[in-house]
Amino acid sequence: MSGSVAERERSAAHGGTDLRTVGVEEEFLLVDPHTGVAVPAVDLVMEQVPAELRGQVEREFQTSQIEIGSPPGLELSAIRHSLSVLRTELADAAERAGVRLLAIGTGPVDGPVPPVVDKPRFDRMIERFRLLVPGPGNNGMHVHVGVPDPDTGVRVLNHVRPWLPVLHAVTANSPFARGTDTGYASWRSVEWERWPSVAPTPYLESHEHYERLIRQLIASGVMLDEGMLYWYARLSARYPTVEIRIGDVCPSVDDAVLVAALVRALVATALTEIAEGRAPINTDHHLLVAAHWRAAHDGLEGEGVDLTDGELRPAWELLDRLVDHLRPELDRHGDLDEVTDLLGGLRRHGSGAARQRAVFARTGRLLDVVEDVARQTRG
Repeated sequence: MSGSVAERERSAAHGGTDLRTVGVEEEFLLVDPHTGVAVPAVDLVMEQVPAELRGQVEREFQTSQIEIGSPPGLELSAIRHSLSVLRTELADAAERAGVRLLAIGTGPVDGPVPPVVDKPRFDRMIERFRLLVPGPGNNGMHVHVGVPDPDTGVRVLNHVRPWLPVLHAVTANSPFARGTDTGYASWRSVEWERWPSVAPTPYLESHEHYERLIRQLIASGVMLDEGMLYWYARLSARYPTVEIRIGDVCPSVDDAVLVAALVRALVATALTEIAEGRAPINTDHHLLVAAHWRAAHDGLEGEGVDLTDGELRPAWELLDRLVDHLRPELDRHGDLDEVTDLLGGLRRHGSGAARQRAVFARTGRLLDVVEDVARQTRG
């Protein structure tokens, strides 16, 4: 086995080589089990959540959404256990409330747009931004990785930004919307970008530059507060972490664990590059925007933009290159063997978007897609 526990404990005991904690937040859609239409059932489901888990389950923006958060940890096995328990218990709670839980980027079946959760901050968002709420609920996955301090965290953001389109493609899990195939692997990404503060993270000069941009964006009116900084990677406003928030929620626990491991290794690799004095790649912003658009459109089964030369390459080739780049940190954290296994499964089964399309190609029924996603969600 790579990276034994004893080796990792010794590594964590030495300054400058600390292992990174990782935590995961996942957003889910609540749907009618008979029609697949998103339903405003979050309050009913919250009432059914076991008391001991309620601190890890929250309402999200719309009443058709619900969110879980795993405690941060060093071991992928602990993250897997936490996500498995939370997903299973939440799926059970949803069924007791008469609905179904889906780990899906956005609802595939057409229906009324569920209202926003009754919360003063959300009320202010609707008052200012009006009709930017486009559909049944946009459900993402946010991965938090511990960093030593905000100044270092900002430097990490510069190092990780060229690699995020690859992770964007890996997590694509929303090809259907309003009853039809959108032509995109991640339609959630397209809808999400209606919000004016959604964007690739800019190249940052310093933590002061980061904070100044936040103040200026709030003053401009595109954000109410720091919580609306919807960059694809940011410093968490609540925790001492870098938060990577580019992906659709993953359909299965295996997919989520894979992404968590890759994100942790990406942040750890950035910290190593910083310690060694290596400069980040200052990718042109517009090319980065193009790479993210391509990732949302093609997902993992198509092509992606190679940010070293701007050329198109098979998305799997870019993912293999990312894994090679991260291999030393995957090994040091003890994750390499599991990531290798999970990548093999992903290659066999395809992305979440590909799985949904495969079900629809077989049956021609979106309700079958919903049922298959519900099965994967529970695991």
